[in-house]
Amino acid sequence: MLSPASGSLRSSGNRAAPPAAILHAPPADAARPADWPRLLRGFIEHLVVECGLAVNTVDAYRRDLREFVDVLDDRDICSPATITPLIVRAYLIRLSERKLALSSIARHLVSVKMFLRHLFGIGVLPEDVSALLETPKKWLKLPHVLRQQQVDALLSAPQPGDPFYTRDRAILEVLYATGMRVSELARLRTNDINLDVGYVRCFGKGGKERIVPLGAHAIHAVREYTGGLRTVLTESLAPVAAVFVTRTGRPMDRTNIWRLVNRYARATGIQVPVGPHTLRHCFATHMLEGGADLRIVQELLGHADVSTTQVYLHVDSSRLKSIHQRCHPRQ
Repeated sequence: MLSPASGSLRSSGNRAAPPAAILHAPPADAARPADWPRLLRGFIEHLVVECGLAVNTVDAYRRDLREFVDVLDDRDICSPATITPLIVRAYLIRLSERKLALSSIARHLVSVKMFLRHLFGIGVLPEDVSALLETPKKWLKLPHVLRQQQVDALLSAPQPGDPFYTRDRAILEVLYATGMRVSELARLRTNDINLDVGYVRCFGKGGKERIVPLGAHAIHAVREYTGGLRTVLTESLAPVAAVFVTRTGRPMDRTNIWRLVNRYARATGIQVPVGPHTLRHCFATHMLEGGADLRIVQELLGHADVSTTQVYLHVDSSRLKSIHQRCHPRQ
């Protein structure tokens, strides 16, 4: 996930040093017209080869920076030397006028900062403009979490008469049992699941691997699906490694899974938008409410920083009151 940033300015006294791999790159003439598409392709290659970023992260950088390059073209900015923090600020204002969420604007800015830092490192920019752009703190936005009764209703929404009942039930059970990201579920392979021992192997951001236990309900649902419907859906194809497949036997993608979860949520009468990430929020929150240690939940979710997990420590006032009454010595 991209870190938040903003367009506020600060002193460039602590200029970021260029990566060691490009310290000896030949300096470019910053006054010459820049081939922005070529430079963008070079940066994307740098993210893939040298940084080893996840595919989804690289795609996000590519989308954001195409917009930034379009802005440079619209303003007839051909010389790298003419890029200033004010240019970046104008770009952020343009995004704000499109009514983008603050988190989306922050993500765009991180992409731009990384791009500009890379151009400085390879000698295209005469100055590290990214060093003039400060990263502020963001407002904390609490995730939307369903009540336990709502989750139970959602997991029970697939009906036995539906032709894809076992697949859909297995998807919902695994999402809630593990807190997996939708991209992790879509990439899940048959050899990543051990139903006898009861665990699933996830590959998160940057290809980082983690092992997450499966509960009895999820194990039963996956066993029923893989032993029946999945075999039928894939029997006419070459061996398919993906656990969850479409009606044609092809691997399900993130959009397929999101639509499935949203459809069942609407069927149960839940009025707010619900997707796979909602079940991830529910997993973390309900685990903590049940007494799980924060560090354990962090490991299960695959968070690199515990501060990301701390957002799930929010509780309602009634629970706070009950804890206070049970624990305070002067009650």
